[in-house]
Amino acid sequence: MTDPDILGLHRILPMAFERQDMTALGAERAARVAADPHDAAAMMDLSMILQSHARTDDALAMMAEALKIRRSYRVVHGDGSGVRLLAFVTPGDFMANTPVDCLLKGSNVVLWLHYVDADTTDLDDLPDHDVALLAIGEATAHRPVLARMTTLLPRLRTPVLNADPRTIAALTRDGVSAMFADEPALLVPRTHQIARATLASVAAGDATLDAQVAGLAFPIIIRPLGTHAGGGLDRAGDAGELAAYLAAWGDDAFFVAPFVDYRGEGGLFSKQRVVLIDGKPYPSHLALSDNWIVHYFGSGMAENAAKRAIEAAWMADFDEDFAARHAAAFAALYRRVGLDYFGIDCAELPDGRLLVFEVDVAMIVHDLEDVATFPYKKPAMRRLFDAFVAMAEARALTLRNAA
Repeated sequence: MTDPDILGLHRILPMAFERQDMTALGAERAARVAADPHDAAAMMDLSMILQSHARTDDALAMMAEALKIRRSYRVVHGDGSGVRLLAFVTPGDFMANTPVDCLLKGSNVVLWLHYVDADTTDLDDLPDHDVALLAIGEATAHRPVLARMTTLLPRLRTPVLNADPRTIAALTRDGVSAMFADEPALLVPRTHQIARATLASVAAGDATLDAQVAGLAFPIIIRPLGTHAGGGLDRAGDAGELAAYLAAWGDDAFFVAPFVDYRGEGGLFSKQRVVLIDGKPYPSHLALSDNWIVHYFGSGMAENAAKRAIEAAWMADFDEDFAARHAAAFAALYRRVGLDYFGIDCAELPDGRLLVFEVDVAMIVHDLEDVATFPYKKPAMRRLFDAFVAMAEARALTLRNAA
């Protein structure tokens, strides 16, 4: 069988982010496949290149062909002298799984990506490893494979990080809002799954929101089930806007929640991404926007020095300021979620609570920004990356000590 080594996300994503020409690299991988139709590693590299060019359907088709040949792929970081980490992943795009490869940047870890799905019958063919990680993110399509992993993971003798498929599967938007409904230190707006027909009756004026869900009233935020990164997310201030939204989206059901105006000083919306590693919070990014749907790359951070200064101070003072101020909220998050690694998107409310938008294990976490423009980002992300590697090393050490 061909060499299992692949380039990995930590090499492909920077090339895409910097808009480098990958034509020659893609041609070289395609030539390898032409010379050896069983070169699954070259197919997997091609799949990642295609994804980075937004050719998702082609990328997933190429990935499917590679997985017919082999299920495990190796990404060597540094000199490969570090811990051997095996990540259980499932086929999908860059947001389907924990971005493990990016979290290992700058380390000497040997990463094995082992692909599983709902039809996986055993874990007998795993590469040698010191510690494992269940890296599959929450998604409607992932429920069958996460259910399968609840049966398979207990059979492993190696330590497994995030070894709770049921909790990962429960990190739906309505599941998270129910999980924290009674936590005073934070607010997760109560989210409901509502059928299209029900919303259509509200949009037509035949029913009220409160009649369908007690206490729910306009304005609301609405999005299709199973979307991330703001996909399909919008605000409806009245029945007419709801009708317009439904006309644009043909889904059978939607997540609906009350709209919370979280504007801060200066009228800007501020959204923070924070990662919890072994219960300790680490800053990933802060974005400021005049739009309530805040996307880091669309918020003008690169063009606005004043915004970057706020993010830089937030990162520099994070432990003593933001994390200390919201210590009760982070403790509640770790207590209720309980996973070794997960991320949140959040904001501060004027009353001191932490407003949580999303909890997930597969949020994109990286240090791709230009060093000249964002000199403060790499040191902060280095601390986050080092914490993740230290956690993996510590779990591997427990196994060695037991042996």
